[in-house]
Amino acid sequence: MKVLILAAGYGTRLYPIVKNTPKPLLDIGGKSLIDHLLDKVKTAGGLSEVIVVTNDKFYGLFHLWAKKKDFCAPVTVINDGTSSPEDRLGSVGDIEFVLNNYVIDDDLLVLGGDNLFDYTLDDYVAFARKNNPSVTIGLYDIHSLKDAARFGVVEIYDNGRIRTFEEKPMRPKSSLIAMCSYYFPQRSLDLIHEYMRTNRHTDKAGDYIQWLVGKADVYGFEFKGTWYDIGSIESLKEARSKFK
Repeated sequence: MKVLILAAGYGTRLYPIVKNTPKPLLDIGGKSLIDHLLDKVKTAGGLSEVIVVTNDKFYGLFHLWAKKKDFCAPVTVINDGTSSPEDRLGSVGDIEFVLNNYVIDDDLLVLGGDNLFDYTLDDYVAFARKNNPSVTIGLYDIHSLKDAARFGVVEIYDNGRIRTFEEKPMRPKSSLIAMCSYYFPQRSLDLIHEYMRTNRHTDKAGDYIQWLVGKADVYGFEFKGTWYDIGSIESLKEARSKFK
């Protein structure tokens, strides 16, 4: 299994904090956000490489970070060539960029570089492998229909298969939302290319998942524990108060 960490965003909602520092390199509890992620993936089993995709503006910082890493698997940093929020590729665009410019010969676990959580990924990866070649996404119940409207909202069957997926609905049907956590078996990766050939929505991976649910079985795994999507100054402050 290879892990792809999406770190090519510009974090404009966190300006001026991240104007010159990417979100994944922000310190939370004495450790960078991306190092918290590495702590989680190293126990998942079968890890062969970690790939970090970033932009031209922050490539140098991630390259220096990776050079200093003493990790259980190789850490590779890829520059997607963008330099501003206006020309960013988006999450799906960055996933395809990596597929087109790097050899992915294994299953791919994709994680958003602004995710912070206190649970392990072990059971999630095991569940996803059991459902191979179907895609499995990470889910979290935020217990608020109002807040759920900011995310992809999911309904699932008892076996974990996704029944419905709506990206940022005005009237959410549940408070179960999709996190930026996607397990793509190697046999499923061609579907990303198919989506990109026929769609212009490349900014949010949720748009791809919504499309995919209409074409194939997709499974969801609900995480239990504490999770933060570090997308605002408020969420960053709250995370720093809890992770010490």
